[in-house]
Amino acid sequence: MQATHDGDYYAWALEVAEHLRAGRLSEVDLNGVAEELEDMGKAQRHALASHLKVLIVHLLKWRYQPSFRGVSWRLSIANARDEIAELLEDSPSLRRKIGELVARRYPAARNRAALETGLAEETFPDNCPFSEHNLLDAAYWPD
Repeated sequence: MQATHDGDYYAWALEVAEHLRAGRLSEVDLNGVAEELEDMGKAQRHALASHLKVLIVHLLKWRYQPSFRGVSWRLSIANARDEIAELLEDSPSLRRKIGELVARRYPAARNRAALETGLAEETFPDNCPFSEHNLLDAAYWPD
């Protein structure tokens, strides 16, 4: 194999794909392929966690600062939901990770909401007040 995983990722990926299609498994860096597949899975999970955090921040702001509700918040919420839906469509097995990711990312979302609103962090609940259904339901808008 000419290209290396660390040296030129794009060339390496093309070369690996060519070898796999040709059935030349002995020429494939199987450890590199396995690592890359694991990294791709982690990237998908990280993207989902990131979109969930953005969604939670804006839903908290929507609930706790109703006088500031506007188009930009509505668009941010809709965009985050769209991105989450697309990730779950491409990788349905990530759906079972939502609860874990929300629990892990909620403290950061709570902190971010406090910073963005100027409200005390204690204003927001200790645990995420939105269910998985609330988060994913395009018709849900907190009171």
